[in-house]
Amino acid sequence: MTQMELIKNELSEHIGKRVIIKANRGRKRIVTRKGILKAVYPSLFVVTISSDGMAKRNISFTYSDVLTSTVKIAILEEDVDIADLKIS
Repeated sequence: MTQMELIKNELSEHIGKRVIIKANRGRKRIVTRKGILKAVYPSLFVVTISSDGMAKRNISFTYSDVLTSTVKIAILEEDVDIADLKIS
């Protein structure tokens, strides 16, 4: 199994759970968002983001983004407080 297949299989076990996404958008812009892992497809996964005062948005990422550390994803368990977490 390739690394991207392993990432896909790991994420598919956590569909519907809360996640924190930390994405490097280039030029020292790093965006951190909280959301719910919505769906896993053959070449990408979708996270639903609900920002304060804004409508829900779907953001998609590829598995190669995770593999190259452009995107870091943390799966949250039900009893974890989001304010206590740090994603490096």
